[in-house]
Amino acid sequence: MFASITLKGAALLRRVEQSKRVGRRIRVALTALLLPLVVGSAASVDSPENGSVAESRIVGGVPASTADHPWMAALTTPNGDLYCGGALVAPDKVVTAAHCLVLPSEQGVRVKSRTDVRVVVGRTDLRTTEGVQAGVRSIWVHPRYSSFVEGEDVAVITLDRRIDAPTATLVGHGDERLYSPGTPATTMGWGRTSENGATSATLRSLDLPMIADADCARSYPEYDPAAMVCAGYLEGGRDACAGDSGGPLIVEGRVVGLVSWGDGCAREGSPGVYTRLLEYRSLLAHQTGV
Repeated sequence: MFASITLKGAALLRRVEQSKRVGRRIRVALTALLLPLVVGSAASVDSPENGSVAESRIVGGVPASTADHPWMAALTTPNGDLYCGGALVAPDKVVTAAHCLVLPSEQGVRVKSRTDVRVVVGRTDLRTTEGVQAGVRSIWVHPRYSSFVEGEDVAVITLDRRIDAPTATLVGHGDERLYSPGTPATTMGWGRTSENGATSATLRSLDLPMIADADCARSYPEYDPAAMVCAGYLEGGRDACAGDSGGPLIVEGRVVGLVSWGDGCAREGSPGVYTRLLEYRSLLAHQTGV
């Protein structure tokens, strides 16, 4: 389990662990929801004492650049602390995971205040000021969202300004083949470099295959193939991690999924679970205009 969660986070974690569907698993996405992930200095990113080496960022990834992925977005706190990713799909619309934009409440979850979120686009190295930082005009979270393991882990941020950058292409109706087992996919982000390691100051990407629903269901009894898709390696070693939540899963140039949850990071038999965006395509069209 990751260290240092807040008291509210600990209470939510207890409630989630008591859930019949969640059982005893500890979720990466829960940590990303509860604990903002501060991008450290270059020394902290590469330090073996932090359980991380240069080759292991995003857990097994390689360097990536916003020059090649200009639509890649980082979600930060007002102080600039990274906690999630997203994809710019229209000049003022970012698609991300619902769990990145909610907080625990007595009723279950509540949507964060728009003043609590900043969106950065076009910044490969989060220690710099390159690219554009935008505020938030409004936040839409799927109305049925209650927990990432229940599905509906999708949200749309409307920015307070239009960003002049190429946008990502969302999966379209008729693109079911993109979810076929073995299909090559890519995910990316600035998240933790290992399960207990530091975040990466620079963008990283990881190529990984789509996984059959039956294989994913064997790893996760709560897996819902109507709302989720798995990608990764059953032998472990390469995976998205906390801080990558909400970031895109890309197949053939289309965003087909969002980093959602999993059991630890890069563990054997525990591939990453992603929001299956095709399931929400009509809703996303209404929210984004694309």
